[in-house]
Amino acid sequence: MGRAPLAVPAWVHHEGETVKHWRKPLDSDKYRPPQGRVHLIPDRCKGCGYCVEFCPKEVLEVSEEFNIKGYHIPRVKPETTCVACMLCERICPDFAIYIERVDDEEGEKAKGKGKKGAKA
Repeated sequence: MGRAPLAVPAWVHHEGETVKHWRKPLDSDKYRPPQGRVHLIPDRCKGCGYCVEFCPKEVLEVSEEFNIKGYHIPRVKPETTCVACMLCERICPDFAIYIERVDDEEGEKAKGKGKKGAKA
C-alpha cells in the first residue's frame, strides 16, 4: 500500500534547470536581488557535496583541487552570481563555507552618493 508520487507541475522543475520566475515582479525596478561572496575554508571541507547539490542558483561546482585531507573541494563557477540565500552555509556539516553579503556595503555607498547631489 504505497503512496502515489506527488505530481509536480512541468513549470516547476525541468531536468538540469532550476526553478525560474514565471513573471517579472512589478516592483523589480525598485529592488536589486541580494548578492553574496562565497568563502570556503578548504581544510575543514570533507567533500560531501551538499553545498554543490543544494545551491538553488548552481553557483558551486566540485573542483579538481584537493585539500590537506585529500578531498575534492567546491569552487565558485565563473560567470555566476550568488544571491546570498546562505543555504550552503546552513547545510554544511563541517562549517567549511560561509557567505558575505556584498550588496549591503555597495548599497550604503550608493545611498550616500544619491542623497548629496540628487533631487527627487
